[in-house]
Formats: sequence, structure tokens, C-alpha cells
Amino acid sequence: MRVSRFFLPTLKEAPAEAELTSHRLMLRAGLIRKLGSGLYTWLPLGLRVLRKVEAIVRDEMNRAGAVELFMPAVQPAELWQETGRWAVFGPQMLKIRDRHERDFCFGPTHEEVVTDIARREIRSWRQLPLNLYQIQTKFRDEIRPRFGVMRAREFVMKDAYSFHASFEDLQREYRNMFDAYSRVFTRLGLDFRAVAADTGAIGGTGSHEFHVIADSGEDALAFCPTSDYAANVELAEAVAPPTPRPAPSQPMTQVPTPGRTTCESVCELLGLPLVQSVKALAVIGTPPADGAAGAGAAPMFLLLLRGDHSLNEIKAAKLPGLAGFRFATEAEIVATLGCVPGYLGPVGVPASVTVIADRSAAALADFVCGANVAGFHLTGVNFGRDLPEPAQVADLRNVVAGDPSPDGRGVLQIARGIEVGHVFQLRSKYAQAMGATFLDDAGQQQPLEMGCYGIGVSRIVAAAIEQHHDAKGIVFPPAMAPFAVALAAIGYRKSDAVRDAADALHDALEARGVEVLLDDRDERPGVMFADLELTGIPWRITLGDRGLKAGSVEVQHRRDAAPTAVALGEIEAWISARLAA
Repeated sequence: MRVSRFFLPTLKEAPAEAELTSHRLMLRAGLIRKLGSGLYTWLPLGLRVLRKVEAIVRDEMNRAGAVELFMPAVQPAELWQETGRWAVFGPQMLKIRDRHERDFCFGPTHEEVVTDIARREIRSWRQLPLNLYQIQTKFRDEIRPRFGVMRAREFVMKDAYSFHASFEDLQREYRNMFDAYSRVFTRLGLDFRAVAADTGAIGGTGSHEFHVIADSGEDALAFCPTSDYAANVELAEAVAPPTPRPAPSQPMTQVPTPGRTTCESVCELLGLPLVQSVKALAVIGTPPADGAAGAGAAPMFLLLLRGDHSLNEIKAAKLPGLAGFRFATEAEIVATLGCVPGYLGPVGVPASVTVIADRSAAALADFVCGANVAGFHLTGVNFGRDLPEPAQVADLRNVVAGDPSPDGRGVLQIARGIEVGHVFQLRSKYAQAMGATFLDDAGQQQPLEMGCYGIGVSRIVAAAIEQHHDAKGIVFPPAMAPFAVALAAIGYRKSDAVRDAADALHDALEARGVEVLLDDRDERPGVMFADLELTGIPWRITLGDRGLKAGSVEVQHRRDAAPTAVALGEIEAWISARLAA
């Protein structure tokens, strides 16, 4: 391919709106252009990268035994209403109507559609297992699209759905897909981790996320470098302190703390370590069901955490009575506890308030906490002496670096990650809602067991750039690079020798199956080099009159500091050997 026949609109500067490195470089290198909020056109160079990712994903899915199909992007509302997700999925679903006033959506995912296929076509256990996948455009109406294709409204996704006669077989396929995903990201040259994750809105009984490790990642990951343990921070268990709670050694004392409404400021005033403080968070739980005692009244809970820890809302929402909880308003706090926020504590709270303590907070003795009196805190507070033991002790907090690993094989580290894949054990959630059943080997009707497996194909491109770039631009892993080799022909339009040598080398490498981009523009060497480095092509061969007179060309890998001179007659074999390696 010659640049003069290609479409490569590079930019010296990215638009000011581009915050993330990948967004800036994809715009500058001519991979994408913005059409509207969260909507991007993939230009020829970017499309080549995208197709490379798709090809590896498709190859590994086929190798794993999945079968490709292609489902409609526009889906009828009736399917989503069967599962109850038409209302639940939220405003990120783009809903539309046809000329007959029938409701549709532009599919954000395809569980309903593929389950409809299964219930129509699968009759017997003899047709199972079955794994169907597609690579297709999805649309989710993000409230704040940002970071280019990293969080776009329209994106390319590989989604697969498997159907099984038993949970055991679902678990086997889940492992199969887990391994296939690991091969995909390894082949793409990405530094990644698979972490245990929450199932979220998709549902099911278990899931893992695949994250590309990058400082710009939105997700915090907890992992143990001396074991295989890894989990999203929202799911990672904070184990209980290994030693029992010490005996009380101080009297409880009320001390003035005017204007000090945070644990940090209180401990600074009192000269105490932050780990010796307890913060109290007032939340409103789930009202009792109709017919139950106190039905209609939303109960208040007081959640206690050590002062240096933060609440994990996903963990809290899984506790009895806290599904869908919200933080109490100041008016609700004053009405129930008689004190403004900033001075709340567990001592002397009404019996109607349920106190739940995090494991680390419950292990403290002689701690400091709010006095439930504005401008005052209590020191030397102890459970069992100054207040009742918590109604419940649970894992309520986010883990932090240095916490013991839940597998007991080291300590945790925290890294940032960009989610690029997710696998779920859906079980029979969608099958039961939509009546997708089969006859088992005993002739009994059973709901299908189901798994789903997604990869953000377009997001992978941005994630790879976040992980692989330098001051000059993108440094694509070889498997994702739009071209393997760039030929920089200095003076192509002016020198017959350069033109003839460049054309001959271009054609010879293409004949060997090497993807080559020949820069045949009438540009200065500096401009040419800057553009080719920006695009991230792994190898650059420079041809010029001076080198050709000496019978050589210069070859430089994208990460090399200086070029290497190679004889013109040997360059084909030389570069082919390096590409093969």
C-alpha cells in the first residue's frame, strides 16, 4: 500500500477535548474521527487495526468450538419485556419506534434475542451444548461519553452465548471461554489480568472480568503477586484481622472537636492515628415487604468503618435489608439520631437503628468516634462496655494495598485496569423468563443453563494504546499493527534510484506476505518519520540516495533508539526473519 493511494490524515495536535492518551493518539494518527457525542468513524488505518483484533478474536472463538452468527441490531421491545429488562436496563438503552408505533431498541446486548433463537430451535439434550457468537455493533446511550472509543455510545463487541443441559457443563464451557479469552489477549500482546467480578445488571452466579493493566484504567484491581488471586476491588474480600480485639484500657471520654467533621481532622486534633478512629455512615435500607411488621417504613442502618477505610457499596447492598440502600439525608439523620452529620457515632443510638460494623472496625478497642452531639467526639470507646456489640459484623470496605490476600498466600497490591472482556455464568435466568426449555435424557422438560461472554473489540484498540505508547506516538504490538513495515522513501518524487528501489522492495515484501506501507509523499524526512512513528508501525525501513549509493538501507524498530544499516540485497530476508521471530 502506498500513502499516496491511502487515506492517512494525521494531526500535529489533538483537539482539546481529547483527555486520554489513546483518544489523542487515535485522532492524531488518523485512526478515528468524531461524528457526534460518543460516535466515531473508523478511518482506514484504524479499521485495519480493528480488523486485526476481530480476526484474532474470531480465530480463538472458532478454535474453542463456538459457532458464528449475526443477529439484528434493532430488537423488538416484546423480548425485553419478557425478561423485565425493558424498564430495568435504564436510560442507556436507545428506544425507538417504527411507523406502526411499535417499540424497538438498538441492542446494547443480545441475551433476549439469542434466548429467543434457543427456545425456538433447541428441543432435546442431544442438541446441547451450543455456543453461538457474533461480532457486531452495539449502542448504549452513555450519559457522559468520553475518552474516545474507550467509552463511546456506539462500539464493536464480540458477544457469545452458550446453552447447556446441566450446570456442570456450563462450568466446563465457562472455563473453555476463560481460556480462549486468555489466548486472545496474549496473542494481542497485552499485559492483562482476569479478576473475579460482580455480575451487575447482566445477572447470574459468577463472572470474571479481563482487564488491560494501565494507569488510566477506570477500575481498581486487587491482586496478589505471589499467588493467582485477583479480583475487582468492588468484589475483593477484606479478610478479618488475624488477632482478637484487645481488652479496654481507657475510659470513654467526650472531647470537644468544633468544626472537625472528618476522621482525619479529628485524629489530627487529638494526636491519634487514623486507624484508631471509626466513622459512622447513616443509610436507609429496604422497607419491609407488605404484610410484614412495620411495612412501609424504611429502616435506618449505621454502618461503621475504620477511619482510613472506604465503604464498598456493592458489598453493603448484598446484606439483608440493604438491597438498593441509599444514604440518609441530613433531615433524616437529625430526626432519628438528633445530630448533624460529621459527629455521628454508634454510642446511644435508638434501638430502631441497626448497627453493622466492618470486620476491621469491630476489632478495634479504645477507638474514637462521633458523640452524636454537634462539636464533640468520644475517645476510649469499646464494644461490649460502652455500647452493645454490633448487630452484625460483615465485610463492608474496599481492600487496600498491603491487606492480606484472601487465599492466605501473600498481600494484595492495587492496580488500575481497563475492562476489555467479561464472562458470566447466567444459569437459567433468561431461560426461565422466556420459557427456553429442552427435554432431558429422561424425557423431562428442563430450563436451559446459559452463559454469556463479551469482548469489547473496539475498546481493545484504545486499551492497547494506553499500554503501548511513548512520546512519539503509538507503539502497536505486532499482532495489532495496521502494517508490519513502513518504507520511508526519502526523495521518492525526485530520485529515480530511490523510487525504483522503494517500489521493488515494496513489491517483494508484499509477495512474501508482509503488510507494507510505502510513504511516497513529497515530504521532508522529519515529517515523514514523525507520521510513521505516530502510527505505531513496528518496523521502518528508510531508503535514500546516500544509503543506496553505499548499497544499504536503514532499519529501525519502533522501540529502538537508533537505526541499523542493512545491505540492500539482504533486507528482504533480514526483515522477514525478524517478523517471523
